[in-house]
Amino acid sequence: MAHLTTNPANKERFMCIYPAYVNSKKTLAEGRRIPSGKSVENPTCAEIGDVLTAAGLNVLVENKKMYPREWNRDVQFRGRVRVQLKEEDGSLCQEKFSSRKDLMFYVAEMIPKLKTRTQKSGGGDNNAQLGEGGRKGKKKKK
Repeated sequence: MAHLTTNPANKERFMCIYPAYVNSKKTLAEGRRIPSGKSVENPTCAEIGDVLTAAGLNVLVENKKMYPREWNRDVQFRGRVRVQLKEEDGSLCQEKFSSRKDLMFYVAEMIPKLKTRTQKSGGGDNNAQLGEGGRKGKKKKK
């Protein structure tokens, strides 16, 4: 039984990536693990799964799982992705992904290039303008 837990090719031994790890909206205390300048705005586990599958990695998306530090229970923030980084003999599946950080930087770099993201970008700008308008109104009241 001990052999099962040490086998890197076993699904239980796959590395976990929660969307919070690469979310630019999160602070380090809230679970972000890479610099905010290199992270992505509100990534979903489906997007992370798509990017890693396209990279040729063995991926398992678990939609029912929650990041423990995530207070928001919305479907958008649910899920985690398990990724196989090492083969059964301990060698890397792909040389370019030698660590968790390499994987996270790759995910954060590739998600904005997804077709679903490039189409949505037009709508995001409108929200930013509304926010600025609200701030101007508050200044006038003073």
